[in-house]
Amino acid sequence: MENIELKERFIDEKTGIEYIRKGDYYYPNLIDSASIKANELGKYGKLRLKYLLEHKKIEYTILWVENKLRSHLLDIDKTANERFNLLMNQFAKKENITEELKANNQLEWVSSMNNIKNRVEEIIFRELIYV
Repeated sequence: MENIELKERFIDEKTGIEYIRKGDYYYPNLIDSASIKANELGKYGKLRLKYLLEHKKIEYTILWVENKLRSHLLDIDKTANERFNLLMNQFAKKENITEELKANNQLEWVSSMNNIKNRVEEIIFRELIYV
């Protein structure tokens, strides 16, 4: 009988999935959503994860099986935050909401900034989170 050396780990060339040997069997080394640290995801990454779990189970499962869920959520979070900052600045500039207004009329400034924030978040939700 030939002595066959079994690897403890290997990566399938076709799928790119890593397998770990436990006993006589190889199991895929998958990372589930629980392995994503709570402080690692921001507001938009958490919202995207919740949306995937509640409304897009197939897409969630595919990302999870392909070991792309974590990077997808982090990418969404980063993109959404960058877009939020960009749009907030653009809307404030377009509507002439300045530091001078903040100094002279704080109530109007807060009201205007909250209005802009709500519109910007609606754009982000429609374009990045709930798709």
